[in-house]
Amino acid sequence: MPRTSPSSATASSAVSSAPDRVDDAFDRFAAHVEELCSRGLDVREAGEMPRRDYEDDPDAPKATSLVPAASAVVVDGEGRVLLQRRTDNGMWALPGGKMELGESVAECAARETWEETGIRVEVTGIVGTYSNPGHVFAYDDGEVRQEFSVCLLARPTGGTLRTSDESLEVAWFAPDEVDGLPMVPSIRKRFDDWRAANGPVVR
Repeated sequence: MPRTSPSSATASSAVSSAPDRVDDAFDRFAAHVEELCSRGLDVREAGEMPRRDYEDDPDAPKATSLVPAASAVVVDGEGRVLLQRRTDNGMWALPGGKMELGESVAECAARETWEETGIRVEVTGIVGTYSNPGHVFAYDDGEVRQEFSVCLLARPTGGTLRTSDESLEVAWFAPDEVDGLPMVPSIRKRFDDWRAANGPVVR
């Protein structure tokens, strides 16, 4: 059952290592998608096409596409950060996604945040630009996408937390609670850049 608020046990639990967290979560999610397929459901239409991230990995598949994207570090008045657990890889992440024709980077980040979390936001700054050609994400349909993402800073202006076909769970977390969550390295890098006030960075 998707949840829309963090439990202290889940939010603060420590796991042995980051690679173990990523692999374990992906394996659990892959089993979930396999079960959906066995029931005849279209995981692409459901927003649940599995995705695996590779960063500076010599065994990574070669990129086949480059898609501009935007994400947002949304911080509320209590200093908490808005995160979602993605349907495509089971990891906790910042809200975000690919740009659509006719919209700006800020509009993309605001739209994706609303679609994935139910929260309306105002963009207030930039955390950084992330375009490492060594970072790719491979989808089960054969697409291998090279990273090109702008991470923005935003504040909530309205809405109510909810999940979507792209988010299994949505919650606010205190910054120190994020360290124990399963999260791919590229997303943790954005979060850490914001927390360390390094921005705007170019990576």
